[in-house]
Amino acid sequence: MADLSHIFESLKELSAEDGTVGVERLKHVLVKIGMQDADAKSVMNVLQTSEGRVNLNDFAAWVSLKPQMSVAWNDNIILATDSYKFSHWKQYPPGTEYVYSYFESRGCERKEWNEVAFFGLQYFLKRYLLGQVITQAKIDEAVTMCSEHFIGDGLFYKEGFQYILEKHGGKLPISIKAIPEGMVVPTKTALFTMVNTDPKCYWLTNFLETLLVQVWYPMTVCTNSRYQKLSIHKALAETGNEDWGIPGGSCFKLHDFGFRGVSSVESAALGGAAHLVNFLGTDTVAALLCCRRYYHATKAAGHSIPASEHSTITSWGVEHEVDAMKNMLLQYPSGLVACVSDSFDVFKACREYWGDELKELIKGRISGDSWGRLVVRPDSGDPTETCVQIVTILCQQFQEDVITTKTGHKLLPPYIRVIQGDGVDYESVPKILGALKDAGFAADNMVFGSGGALLQKLNRDTFKCAFKCSEITVNGQAREVFKDPITDKGKASKKGRLTVQRAEETQGREEDRYKPRQDENGIAGGEGFLHYSADGKFVTVASGQGDPSKDLLVEVFRDGVLLKDWTLQEIRARADIANGPFSQG
Repeated sequence: MADLSHIFESLKELSAEDGTVGVERLKHVLVKIGMQDADAKSVMNVLQTSEGRVNLNDFAAWVSLKPQMSVAWNDNIILATDSYKFSHWKQYPPGTEYVYSYFESRGCERKEWNEVAFFGLQYFLKRYLLGQVITQAKIDEAVTMCSEHFIGDGLFYKEGFQYILEKHGGKLPISIKAIPEGMVVPTKTALFTMVNTDPKCYWLTNFLETLLVQVWYPMTVCTNSRYQKLSIHKALAETGNEDWGIPGGSCFKLHDFGFRGVSSVESAALGGAAHLVNFLGTDTVAALLCCRRYYHATKAAGHSIPASEHSTITSWGVEHEVDAMKNMLLQYPSGLVACVSDSFDVFKACREYWGDELKELIKGRISGDSWGRLVVRPDSGDPTETCVQIVTILCQQFQEDVITTKTGHKLLPPYIRVIQGDGVDYESVPKILGALKDAGFAADNMVFGSGGALLQKLNRDTFKCAFKCSEITVNGQAREVFKDPITDKGKASKKGRLTVQRAEETQGREEDRYKPRQDENGIAGGEGFLHYSADGKFVTVASGQGDPSKDLLVEVFRDGVLLKDWTLQEIRARADIANGPFSQG
């Protein structure tokens, strides 16, 4: 592209007396000299006034500063796929008209995790698929990219995307049905299905697999978070908790520390939103934006408090650590405040600083109409041993106000608690709470913070997520499609059109129950079409034998239009556990 500064003088001739030029005129010039249309639009969005004009002095400044400006990522749905997908349009049987595929969890790597909380598809639909997503500029960009990327000609199906642009106005002719977001269903249950609505776009269904299978991530984070909620709730009940409504119970017991530990800002937003389906505590600000923009959160979906980090404490020096801690109490005299306490000696800090020198300041946080709480944060050592030791010390130092729960467990006074934010995951949480219970302490003494283990320490194979074609229509005739490799029984796929139904509402004979083949001599694809869940409560009915009136799969998207728009409030209610914070009256 030409140096933009060289055309500045020419642009002056096009400008009005006030030194501005119309947005469309300037954009036309930028595109003409080689700037991508999407990039030119980005420039206009940054520089244009409310009257739709650009000040040439601002434009000149932008030119001079351009190397230092952020570079926006411009989505192109055509390029949001795996490379080999571009070659698949030629590989289906001649006369193929419809390709029907489904997404499911085929099980879980983690012991006793036998159900999933479905969440996140709506984000991908709203973010990437709604409205016109195919444009001429995106087709042209894809043509150029594919011609440079591939060895060999004829891989990119330009005619197919051109057809979508001209016939459907750039909207994707696809229908998607899905389990309602927030619903908890057993593994090995179909979670969403997809089929093209235009027979000339049979190749589009599985072309979109790459992007939509990424729903594995928010779904897995949501389920990971929910299982920890179950552990915390169980421990609270076993150690005498009696307050289950917000802000009590489990709702603030697992705080999201994961923003810095994930692979991208988008991961933080989507994974953080998945956690907020189950809890109300987060430090991942991007998640709040995601919940607001994509899930109708009318206000911040999660909450946080003032908190120190090691730099703000250690900058005072070893000899003045207690002064740094005192400063936290004075700067935030009411409400909740958290302070990292392991910079040098966490046990000394709890015994001599919090439990002695600063004791009266802490106790004074609850006085008259004023309410406040100090949350002590250890951040090193063995999590289980450290938590038990710290709660023991604090209960000794504040023994005059320690409460005994109905189960006989000791509970710190309401003005002080402990948050463990190091080494926290689905395995360590119940271990820590179990050790505290055995030592005679209530689970309500603790809050947990989890980062990478909450949002990042998982992958698509955690729930063995897969997207498989189960039916194609060729020259008007539907055919069942499946895979059943003799080398891995766990990868056998379902056949035909699917419905997901409650078992109690489904009639079926014993011989219709799905039976996988037992060895290489068995019937490929197995026998029967009723795929019952392990708990016997749900059944995925295959081979088009289901009852559409009882189908739990709901059409959420068709031909570029969103048909269901779930709110975070609805999703939280579906995903909540028994006696959980979002199901209280």
